[in-house]
Amino acid sequence: RLSLVESGGASVQAGGSLRLSCVVSGDIRDFYCMAWFRQVPGKEREGIATLWGNGLTTQYNNAVKGRFTISGDAARAALYLQMDSLKPEDSAMYFCAAGRRICALDESNYGVWGQGTQVTVSS
Repeated sequence: RLSLVESGGASVQAGGSLRLSCVVSGDIRDFYCMAWFRQVPGKEREGIATLWGNGLTTQYNNAVKGRFTISGDAARAALYLQMDSLKPEDSAMYFCAAGRRICALDESNYGVWGQGTQVTVSS
């Protein structure tokens, strides 16, 4: 069974940076896609970025394109989200997710989720 544990969330000022980590335990070979989503209370969960199983192909939500970077480190069994130029509207609970086949940024494509890490950006 696959498990995902996020960390790195914090409270930062607008314009600051954070690096979120997702440590993966279990057999990742059954999953082709890794992604980051975020959610605020009362809102739908939003796809932020996805990394395909080839380790190269990425997709980003236009709201974060150019500011966030998704990457992985197989040696550390980890997925990362580098977040730069943070804005107050980036404040949310950020979730790591794994999907089996289709990597498009839709939560229906992802079956394994972490518990989330909170990011708060103040003005």
